[in-house]
Amino acid sequence: MTKKREILIGGEWRAGTESISVASPWSGELIAEVGSAGPDELAAAVESAAEAAAEMRRLDRFRLAKGLRRIADGLERRREEFIESIIAEAGKPRRYARGEAERAIATFSWATGEAERFTGEVVPVDTQPAGRGKMAYTLRIPRGVVFGITPFNFPLNLVAHKVAPALASGNAVIIKPSDRTPLTSLLLGEVFLESGLPKSALQVVPTDVKHLDAIYTDGRIGMISFTGSDKVGWGIKERAVKKFVTLELGGNAAVIVDETADVEDTLRKNIVGAFAFSGQVCISVQRIFVHESRFGAWIDEFARRASLLKRGDPADEATEIGPMIDTAAAERAESWINEALDGGAKLICGNRRERSMLEPTVLTGTTPEMKVVSEEAFAPIAVVEPFSRFEDAIELANHGRFGLQAGVFTRDIGRANLAAEQLEYGGVIINDVPTFRVDNMPYGGVKDSGFGREGLRYAMEEMTEPRLVVMS
Repeated sequence: MTKKREILIGGEWRAGTESISVASPWSGELIAEVGSAGPDELAAAVESAAEAAAEMRRLDRFRLAKGLRRIADGLERRREEFIESIIAEAGKPRRYARGEAERAIATFSWATGEAERFTGEVVPVDTQPAGRGKMAYTLRIPRGVVFGITPFNFPLNLVAHKVAPALASGNAVIIKPSDRTPLTSLLLGEVFLESGLPKSALQVVPTDVKHLDAIYTDGRIGMISFTGSDKVGWGIKERAVKKFVTLELGGNAAVIVDETADVEDTLRKNIVGAFAFSGQVCISVQRIFVHESRFGAWIDEFARRASLLKRGDPADEATEIGPMIDTAAAERAESWINEALDGGAKLICGNRRERSMLEPTVLTGTTPEMKVVSEEAFAPIAVVEPFSRFEDAIELANHGRFGLQAGVFTRDIGRANLAAEQLEYGGVIINDVPTFRVDNMPYGGVKDSGFGREGLRYAMEEMTEPRLVVMS
């Protein structure tokens, strides 16, 4: 029987004047009908959020922290429900759904402490004669209402990365989840209602994107925080010209493996980095540059291991490769592979598709203009190419319009420092893959990968304005 799910507006569950059908990526079966807000309901959500923002701004730190702790405890208590929800609507293999649930608990737990210690700073103004006898400091003022737009691939933890810092810094937040995966965020709404925080401080409002133009111009919305495709993100930035906007837009992450690196370590980590959740991760390994002295043996072993990854039902504990989010996404990725092959690339393994299931695919002999190199594949595709000089590998990794995170495997500290200085990415991960992320670290990109940073305190800085106070 198809589940009916209401949406959370103003602390109450409402049916929604429109609806969204949610299907299983694995079976294709309809698993839920979810309410979707029309213009009037979206306007009601903004109005109640604005009222809650005024209340949140007055709350003591200990009350904010207590509410966030209750959310973390609720996530812990209902962990298995969240895991099953992520598997069902996102098709994420159980091992990765479990990891996402654990990360979300950690995200809210860390936010608890940040709510207690987040503050401004003392500004020394007596550095000039005019500042003699004066003291200055900054306050962090909440932006008010944060409107968060989240993607399908992390339906819990990427929502948490909007909600936790927004609440911890004294804002109200409205979440528009992906139409493909709204169920998990609505489950988070249930947990939130038991937190003791103002009931309208979090609202989970699935809605059609055609209704969002009003959001982009509404003066009560203090900030838009978007995670998703670069095309959509930059389009939002163009329309929300008077809003503070942060964009996390993904990329086509590069990895450099030099001749000094531990071979087994690089293979083990890159297999997971490239193919976890079928590559549907913003920092999934897509381009790997291996020193020419190791290239042949490395790519053969990498492809062998990729071919052995267990494919199947995401609910199965043993599954390593599940479905992509839908058949259209798998067909698009398959077309990119075939385009590369038609252009002269060599297929090492993979490129077999059944509905939304696409085998892990390894290519070489590509050129920079091919989509599998220049665009974000968001699929189980890895391109492996040789290099001779480390400086050449840095240049290859920097080629293109994205710059979210990159990985470098080397035992040479000089090369590690060179990569950290010259790679054009928001994060450079030494001796690990770019998919490494701990949820309190600053996370975000440069170039077409967006701007702004997530990761609790860093997101809280984005979600507040500094106010200078000078006292004589």
